[in-house]
Amino acid sequence: MRFQPILLGALGALALSACTQQEEIAAAPPPPPGAVPGSVAADRDGDGIIDGYYTSDGIYHPNYVPPPPPPPPAPTRLGERG
Repeated sequence: MRFQPILLGALGALALSACTQQEEIAAAPPPPPGAVPGSVAADRDGDGIIDGYYTSDGIYHPNYVPPPPPPPPAPTRLGERG
């Protein structure tokens, strides 16, 4: 077996690999205002409590807490008569 073609091929591949260019990795865009780093959570007023979240398209969605139900009506003063 002749090693010359194998050696020539390996040398050519090594020489060509040195000419390749590194692709530049694009920097991530800055987070939206109030975003918590490393998550989709948002603390917009800066009090340390999560106020909402950001979707992948950058739209803010506030956390909505429904209001409590109204209290029951007060009992009547008449009562039941049997």
